[in-house]
Amino acid sequence: MEEEIVDVLKTVYDPEIPVNIYDLGMIYKIDVQDDGSLEMDMTFTAPSCPAADFILEDVRSKVESVRGITAANINLVFDPAWDQSMMSEEARVELGFE
Repeated sequence: MEEEIVDVLKTVYDPEIPVNIYDLGMIYKIDVQDDGSLEMDMTFTAPSCPAADFILEDVRSKVESVRGITAANINLVFDPAWDQSMMSEEARVELGFE
């Protein structure tokens, strides 16, 4: 089930960045309980992200569409603060950091 969750997270993009939020390293924790409830910690590249509401709702609706997920609690966290080292190698190449 976690693989399916990661697959749907890879379809969520910040409108200003051409890389999905999972490869950007914005997902800190995915924890699925036996009852199908999901606890997820995520962050943004900047605390004042103008697309925050849109991205959070996109994440929630997509993870709740995964078969077996009964409810999703998405926690927005800023500790640790996001930085470029959290990106996948693919994301760093796509954005020209490598």
